[in-house]
Amino acid sequence: MGDLRIKALKKAFGDVMILQGLDLDIHDGEFIVFVGPSGCGKSTLLRCIAGLEEITSGELHIGGRKVNDVPPSKRGIAMVFQSYALYPHMTVAENMAFGLKLAGASRQEISAAVARAASILQIEPLLERKPKALSGGQRQRVAIGRAIVRKPDVFLFDEPLSNLDAALRVQMRVELSRLHHELKTTMVYVTHDQVEAMTLANRIVVMNKGLIEQVGTPLELYHNPANLFVAGFIGSPRMNFLPCTLAAPEDGSALVKLTDGTSIRVRARAHGLEPGAPLTLGIRPEHLLASRQGAEGTAPARIQLAEHLGDITYLYVAAPSCPETLTVKSDPENPLTTGDNAFLAFPAEHCYLFDASGKVLPQD
Repeated sequence: MGDLRIKALKKAFGDVMILQGLDLDIHDGEFIVFVGPSGCGKSTLLRCIAGLEEITSGELHIGGRKVNDVPPSKRGIAMVFQSYALYPHMTVAENMAFGLKLAGASRQEISAAVARAASILQIEPLLERKPKALSGGQRQRVAIGRAIVRKPDVFLFDEPLSNLDAALRVQMRVELSRLHHELKTTMVYVTHDQVEAMTLANRIVVMNKGLIEQVGTPLELYHNPANLFVAGFIGSPRMNFLPCTLAAPEDGSALVKLTDGTSIRVRARAHGLEPGAPLTLGIRPEHLLASRQGAEGTAPARIQLAEHLGDITYLYVAAPSCPETLTVKSDPENPLTTGDNAFLAFPAEHCYLFDASGKVLPQD
């Protein structure tokens, strides 16, 4: 069984606490992605699961068995590293077979396991090549194949696609999804790229400063972020944020005022907050509307750059109501272009409000 249970797990290097008491359950057969900015602790957590870092306190269970003091080779895991870590003097087949040889498997078992992995990854023609004769994508497949032959309960991936170019990353994301569907094995994947997280994961674990900010499916995190950090991290381009104050809480909605005086109604419950309370309004680029015509509840702005990509147009907008550039994901036929004056509309049903601590206000 490939289920994992992490309970009150802490990891410190000297006096510096990297993981600050994490609790997480990973179900058998899930594809879980740890995502967050550099230094958030996601790779450290993966290395603790792998047994490459000693746990300071807390418990780690794999398949119902506590493994805090179990060596990596006995945990039923296989890890794929960012650097591939292939032996340059060995062929592809020898690289894939090396772990099984060390484990004392028979020649027949090794041959069958390598053939099965090569078939799954479609690298049979490469078995007699050395790593120097392979492309980056092929090397990554070999590294994954070396993990497959061990038939682990849990696969661990540490930013495995970061060394590949953009086109290969897309291709390998498809391959990894297909692999998970075929093997039906638990996979734990670390990345700083939230696009990878959104496209691969059954559930995403968003980490920040050694803490878990939120756990959920990609669409849960996208549509129902728990706080300002998750809302800004999940989504590309990122959510737009504008400072505002509460004008008046009402039943099922709140009236807020931007710094330029524009009043906007948002479907959020602000009960318990006093008028004048500082808030942050969030809206995703695909929901922020830009046009030449102003109306009640629209904010004046100026188009800094119109980026035409064929199927969509991105408008980068400066507005007196926001110190940062706002992004509008617009229809390609939108007539607005660089240098134009515009008005921004904020549909109430697509706006989020965050309090001074960064927590999202509940929506109806």
